[in-house]
Amino acid sequence: MNTVIGNPLPRVEDARLLTGQGKYIDDLGTPGNTAQAAIVRSSYPHAYIQSIDITEALSVPGVKGVITGKDVQTYLNPFSVGVSTPVKYYPIAIDKVRYVGEPVAVVIAKNRYIAEDAAELVKVKYETLEPIVDIEKSIEEDAPILHENVGSNIANHRNFHYGNVDQAFNDADRIIKHKFNFPKYTATPIETYGIIAQYESSSDQYTIQANFHGPFIIQSVMAGALKIPSNRLRIIVPKDIGGSYGIKAGTFPYMVLCAVASRIIGCPVKWIEDRQEHLSASSSGTDRVTYIEAAVKEDGKVLGLKMKMIDNVGAYIRAPEPACLYRTHANSTGAYDIPNLMIDGYVVMTNKLPTGLIRGYGGQELYFPLERIMQMIAFDLGLDPAEVIQKNLIKAEQFPYHTASGGIYDSGDYEKAFHLALDTGKYQEFRQKQEEARRKGKIFGVGLACIVEPSGSNMGYITIALTPEERAASLPKSGASEAATISMDPMGSVNVRISTTPSGQGHETVAAQIVSDVLQIPTEQINVVAELDTSTSAWSIASGSYSSRFASLGSSAVYYAAHKVREKILKIAAHHLQVAEDDLTIENASIYSKADPSKKYSVKRAAGSAHWNPMSLPEGMEPGIYETYFYTAKKAEAPDENDLINSSVTYGFVADLVTVEIDPETGEVNILDYITIHDAGKLLNPLIVDGQIFGGLVHGLGGALYEELAYDEKGQFLTGSFMDYLVPTAPEIPNITIKHIESPSPVTPLGAKGLGEGNTMSAPVAIANAVSDALKPYQITIDSLPLSPNKIWNLLSEQKVTNS
Repeated sequence: MNTVIGNPLPRVEDARLLTGQGKYIDDLGTPGNTAQAAIVRSSYPHAYIQSIDITEALSVPGVKGVITGKDVQTYLNPFSVGVSTPVKYYPIAIDKVRYVGEPVAVVIAKNRYIAEDAAELVKVKYETLEPIVDIEKSIEEDAPILHENVGSNIANHRNFHYGNVDQAFNDADRIIKHKFNFPKYTATPIETYGIIAQYESSSDQYTIQANFHGPFIIQSVMAGALKIPSNRLRIIVPKDIGGSYGIKAGTFPYMVLCAVASRIIGCPVKWIEDRQEHLSASSSGTDRVTYIEAAVKEDGKVLGLKMKMIDNVGAYIRAPEPACLYRTHANSTGAYDIPNLMIDGYVVMTNKLPTGLIRGYGGQELYFPLERIMQMIAFDLGLDPAEVIQKNLIKAEQFPYHTASGGIYDSGDYEKAFHLALDTGKYQEFRQKQEEARRKGKIFGVGLACIVEPSGSNMGYITIALTPEERAASLPKSGASEAATISMDPMGSVNVRISTTPSGQGHETVAAQIVSDVLQIPTEQINVVAELDTSTSAWSIASGSYSSRFASLGSSAVYYAAHKVREKILKIAAHHLQVAEDDLTIENASIYSKADPSKKYSVKRAAGSAHWNPMSLPEGMEPGIYETYFYTAKKAEAPDENDLINSSVTYGFVADLVTVEIDPETGEVNILDYITIHDAGKLLNPLIVDGQIFGGLVHGLGGALYEELAYDEKGQFLTGSFMDYLVPTAPEIPNITIKHIESPSPVTPLGAKGLGEGNTMSAPVAIANAVSDALKPYQITIDSLPLSPNKIWNLLSEQKVTNS
């Protein structure tokens, strides 16, 4: 049998993308009477809206209308959220603004130029209020309150105890603790948000074309906000999305805003976000403060952890938040065998841009304090960080490993991957070079990080935000469903329809490989349809492109759908050849009898029979070949009464080793080498795999050294362009070495696990550990990011002053 899975096939998507034939949101045709939208945004972080004067804007020729929060309130409900706190969030400010960039009015005109000109004529009067941007100050009793009906800035608070934490801390030789700050940063896809919305009054139906990538549970959230049944909200996602990295889940408030604008104005509405809007008012990752304490024995063994985590979700908690705090709940102890765990988790609101999905979602915030404290344990005990990691890593014989908080790590050999990282990076040799360099006045450092990469989110994990009693009173949530539909036409060619809304990952290529393997037909004979239409596609609330779910879930749905097609054509062939079905096999597009290879039947002929000659089919068989499969992993159960949750379906592993040199005159961090070892189970396409790893690593590199959505103490946004919001470009990318080991997952049919987010999670702390190691002789501890040259220079200067 010909095997295609696992081969490094070039991406089929690239032919159209590299020749300018991609179909992005701005390439789609629009009705002739489509109007363009421009959004008027708040320049204040916290203020009451006293009045909005739209008179001058309406007088501009070509303007069709101007809508405000008061106009849309009639047509909308607040968005539902996953917490019991009654936060009312609309896609436009109603009577109060809570962050710089929040929409306050929408101008609709015959083109964008007119709309932008008219938007400048909208006059808004504000009564300013004191803003709050500091995470910890937001929960103080005298903090300014963002939502008066809530009464505080705390959107969610849960406390978890697993194992015997008190005993672990009593038995410890040392308690090592520290506070860490993780910054607010974002993703910067080439294509920004884009929407075409149309309200059809005759059917009371909204049709929205948008580069929204899911999760499609938010389709129900949008329908609820629009006060319509879900089947009256049709969402169409184009086949090409110009990057997302999670951020395009945040498109949904603007989808609703444009939809209701279409209803009020009476024509289709199109809006394409500009870059300044994207940076200031789209979505972002979550900034977090973490207090972490480790109960440690003298040999470096960690007995237990206490973590107080405070997530800032910005001005409003909106779907899918508070998921950032809980997505990694099952893997809170990372790659380490730590049976005792206490988590005190807060979700707070401040006068910043609301947060949402982003590549690595929750992982970078978790691993920054966890991997930093592992290095600090080593420093405190006088041990090598590699020794402490080795002491605590989960052993191969412990799999499937059950974490303290309920995770079920499916497979792995963490020690093997970690040793491969040490050997590839020549760890001991670098330690010798480091000593020589220090004697010469140079500043060298090496950082290590070992992280578990979750993939395929269990939809039940978000309910950990509720108490067991609250969960018991509501409908349980579980599973991680994904769908695929495979049809075979009368000539034996195949169409595969997926609902994972890819944004550059190569889903079309891998789906074709899987179908080719199962049906034994050439990939050139297979067409993969990637666009999703909620009115015609097979999809579930979990569908979409997030949590690296294609390899674990999307590929499984394709695999099983292909097997349903295979079973049908084998039944047809068995009927015509008069042989037992289990006697047949497929190879090179032909169906053979294993007992008598002279008896054969082509796949094409079987397909033709199903279409052209249905009367020849076996008794009871339906004509045609059109099969859909909905897949979910059995391990994705709802949380139990003890708050145990397996929050993801599969768990990969990443071991990083990074070496750096710091310029003492400028504070610039120069990455010498970056070694990353991945175990993502069975690799479906190694070429695509490495491309995803590079992308995730660069994103993590940005978070480590460059990127931060910065606000001043008054809540003013400071990084509204690429002049101020720095991202890594090609010259900043270091030498990167990628290696793999494969521990196939027993959970998925192909043994695959997700990847692509791993280095987004690991790179910030691996680099921080390298810098901290380099600065160890100066008694400098790294506990915040990004590690910009001015930050490092200031730390060195302060230390010199202290020691002088």
